[in-house]
Amino acid sequence: MGMSLSRDAAEVFSLNVLGWLVGQDEIVPVFLGATGASESDLHTEAGKPEFMLSMLDFLMMNDEWIIACCDELRVPYERIGQARQALPGGAEMSWT
Repeated sequence: MGMSLSRDAAEVFSLNVLGWLVGQDEIVPVFLGATGASESDLHTEAGKPEFMLSMLDFLMMNDEWIIACCDELRVPYERIGQARQALPGGAEMSWT
């Protein structure tokens, strides 16, 4: 499993992931469509645990996105899952 992240570390990492995501012109529209978020939500919702969880869940649907993001951020690939578990509400999976 590797090390677990603190909530603070997970939030900082999630903001870094969001920064990466916003720069991906092909992925952003897919994310907005999948989550129902708007472009302004990318700024106003950033840092909210529910938004961060939905963003990490979205990225975890595609291994290529995980690899591209983690390579650019220079972190291990499992960091996205670790961050998801460390965020409030992230430990329990909800399938609603």
